[in-house]
Amino acid sequence: MKIAPFALSVVSAAVLATAIFAQAQAKEIHSTDALYPAVGPYSQMVQAGNMLFLSGVIPLNKEGNATQGDTIEEQTRLVLDYIGAKLESRGLGYEDVVMSNVFLQDLNHFGAMNAIYGEYFHTDPPARATVEVARLPRDVLIEIAVVAYISD
Repeated sequence: MKIAPFALSVVSAAVLATAIFAQAQAKEIHSTDALYPAVGPYSQMVQAGNMLFLSGVIPLNKEGNATQGDTIEEQTRLVLDYIGAKLESRGLGYEDVVMSNVFLQDLNHFGAMNAIYGEYFHTDPPARATVEVARLPRDVLIEIAVVAYISD
């Protein structure tokens, strides 16, 4: 059975949000032009207290009008580079990521994705959930959403 791509993110985000909204002053919206703009009614990044929620990233070109990369390796690398750009725009790095949700079009791509993923999260990797989904936007092979912790 395949899980809807947003279902796991919604559950993960809800659990984390419940824990942090009591301490959050206000929700702040952030974006960067280091990657494609939001292509729908969502924000690239939302900060609540010391938590930064990054919307799912798919392998689009910088203009956001075409898929980039043909293989799972190429698409995974581009997605993780874009996540790095989002993190860097807020003064953060991969080491600040505490949760990652990976959505694969085909779970048979897990090994190849995991090899690339390990290059980015090589020390103290975040908690992670990886699921196969029925379909992803623009029929890409992968989407990744992360949550980062902003230390004081």
